[in-house]
Amino acid sequence: MPPVNTPVRQSKHAWHLLPRINPSKRNALDRIKDHREIYAYYDERAVREQASRCVQCANPLCQFGCPLSNRIPQWLALTAEGQFLDAAEVSRSTSNMPEICSRVCPQERLCEAGCILNGRAEPVSIGPIEKFINEFAIAHGCLERSRSPGNGLRVAVIGAGPAGLACADELTKLGYAVTIFEAQNVAGGLLMNGIPAFKLEKSVVSRRIEAIAGSGVEFRLGSRIGRDLSLTELRTAYDSVFIALGAQAPKPFQIPGSDLIGVFEALPFLASRNGVPGPDTPTVPVAGKHVVVLGGGDTAMDCLRTAIRGGAADAICLYRRDLANMPGNRREYENAIEEGARVHFLTNPVKIHGDSLGRVTHVTCIEMALGDPDPSGRRSPRPVPGSEFQIAADIVLAAYGFDPEPLSEISGFYGLHTNEWGAVETDAQGMTSLPGVFAGGDIVRGPSLVVHAVRDGRVAAAGIHRYLTGL
Repeated sequence: MPPVNTPVRQSKHAWHLLPRINPSKRNALDRIKDHREIYAYYDERAVREQASRCVQCANPLCQFGCPLSNRIPQWLALTAEGQFLDAAEVSRSTSNMPEICSRVCPQERLCEAGCILNGRAEPVSIGPIEKFINEFAIAHGCLERSRSPGNGLRVAVIGAGPAGLACADELTKLGYAVTIFEAQNVAGGLLMNGIPAFKLEKSVVSRRIEAIAGSGVEFRLGSRIGRDLSLTELRTAYDSVFIALGAQAPKPFQIPGSDLIGVFEALPFLASRNGVPGPDTPTVPVAGKHVVVLGGGDTAMDCLRTAIRGGAADAICLYRRDLANMPGNRREYENAIEEGARVHFLTNPVKIHGDSLGRVTHVTCIEMALGDPDPSGRRSPRPVPGSEFQIAADIVLAAYGFDPEPLSEISGFYGLHTNEWGAVETDAQGMTSLPGVFAGGDIVRGPSLVVHAVRDGRVAAAGIHRYLTGL
């Protein structure tokens, strides 16, 4: 590996002289044998060259495209100079888990989508560069942080997902004593039980959680609000509360046969394969089975790729629109296809069939045609009469998305204002209708990106600080 001070091209024309080169990716036939991450790291010379492609434009749309407003041009310039530790410090100044966001963010829809090079060349490879500089810094001890002096105030955080972790991390920097209450026996939320390890290895998440705990945050795992204590009790015992419960209630799935043996929701399936199942998580044996996945988002792709790693005979996705209207990350779709998954576009399941014992045998589908755009801008699908056909299935995984968990009145949540979807309503500071109670992440915005949850946690931490101190 070349030394840090190896010269590289550093002009505004580097983008024209150097093509974008992505980090290498493990061969599909090899990577389906395990659950390890599939992308390698840049080496030092490559990361400097790729960072030098940034033209340092006066109007950095990459930064505006990032929900955290990450100071991307600044840390790209430092990276190009070989100042990796300084670059990572700038990256960390606006993100509490940059080594995680760089792995799971859809950069092609966010920061890289705003890159000024688009249309003339491929955009700067922002995600892989961010991953490199932060892993470099972590290897050089950047996660070590001394505890801030206490300010005498206490905050309770409900939920140890990315929003809760980010909020707690910010508050400890300000001297608050923070306790995170998590219903599961493992912290991390969807970072641990939802996102497969081949996209985000669990040791990466555990490392970040350990760092947050080391900064003084107390974790009370296996503590369910409504069973072990109530929101009312937390409001009495703590100066403020942040609710980050997430949105893990599956969207309604009602087609004939949805109650047959072999039909499962996506999240419990992924949790069981991630090694962090809950007490009610079913065992889903996929080895040698025909697995059919319903839906077209990232969760559907995760299910396909996980089933293939579990030894499924085949893994087929049924999606009622076409590729252009598919909501999932194109990179994850391409990875799934490389690994052997198949996607039937313009296909809608209308009935799941079973045998005499109630076990799934096949799915009846109908072909779809795209009509006019719906309110979201995607073209609405409509069935093609007389086009029904069948697909063999032993396992059906419903990946239609999630809604916020219903809030129980027993827990003291009845005073919170929610919208028609059950999501908690907040003001611009993240405060709910209950004074001193803040909320963020999927419980507020519905299922969304990790980077949005991190942003909400940071916004709420600033709001809590203003509320309690007037500063």
